[in-house]
Amino acid sequence: MKIRARTEEEVMRKEPDLDLKEQIIGIVDEVAETYVVDDILANVGDYPMPSREQIIEILGDVEEVIYPGYFGKWRADRINYRYYLGTKMNEIYEGFSHQIARSLRHNCVGAHRVCDRCMRRGREEAIAFMRKLPNVRRMLRGDVEAAMEGDPAASRFEEIIFGYPGIKAMTIYRIAHELFHQQIPILPRIMTEYAHTVTGIDIHPGAHIGERFFIDHGTGVVIGETCTIGDHVKIYQGVTLGALSLPRDDTGELVRGTKRHPTVEDHVTIYSGATILGGDTTIGAGSVIGGNVWLTGSIPNGTKVVIEPPRLQVREGLVEAKEPVIDFQI
Repeated sequence: MKIRARTEEEVMRKEPDLDLKEQIIGIVDEVAETYVVDDILANVGDYPMPSREQIIEILGDVEEVIYPGYFGKWRADRINYRYYLGTKMNEIYEGFSHQIARSLRHNCVGAHRVCDRCMRRGREEAIAFMRKLPNVRRMLRGDVEAAMEGDPAASRFEEIIFGYPGIKAMTIYRIAHELFHQQIPILPRIMTEYAHTVTGIDIHPGAHIGERFFIDHGTGVVIGETCTIGDHVKIYQGVTLGALSLPRDDTGELVRGTKRHPTVEDHVTIYSGATILGGDTTIGAGSVIGGNVWLTGSIPNGTKVVIEPPRLQVREGLVEAKEPVIDFQI
């Protein structure tokens, strides 16, 4: 008689030994004991925090309103687009008002009770954000046009909207930036960190970025919280606009609320790999910063900054051959 071998699933479904179950119960007790009131890793309370997953879904709804016909399943034709828009705006209102209320409630005194004030402000702030959508669309239209003007590889606006990571990052940034300046906690950072995850571009929602901003390629770009960027600025991959140092007070705590990141004025181009640091650093209008430049001081308008060309050594022929070495500069 043949004996059928048990499958892996059958083995895994076997009831675990009683001793192992008791060990699991003990581990549960040990972990639960770490869930203390001041545990920064836990939010074990009566009122939930905002949902990252739902915030990302709301971002998708806002993206459909900003770029109708590009994203989502609905075909926004000339006959039904007002109905489509009304449906989406209602979803945005319901979603944002709920998540904003949660973000406010998390820091509210007496968080174990239902707070009508937080819920009411959530609704009010959601409407305040929605009123800004026409201007957000205007700013993003300028960003898309700047991408078309600044990238000779772009042939159609559609490919820019669908495929350019810089436009994706700027879309989420411009949404998060409005909420940041409405002093909504948590949500703006969730949004821009999500953009960082999907694009490789890290823009703090507190940064001020002007019109017609273009990030070409984009991977590795970092723009800090107190950075100010003017109009018609173009930057390439790997650019960092960061802090020169992290000042601390007499107790050793980080000093917050100061300008730590540079100012970039209008019509500036910053090439790949450049690093510009410091809150007192200003890049004058019309300047060009070359690739891999390290800059910690201000420069006047119309300045071109490049690193000294590297000297290369080229050996003719095979490595084993004792050929002369030719030095030259590129």
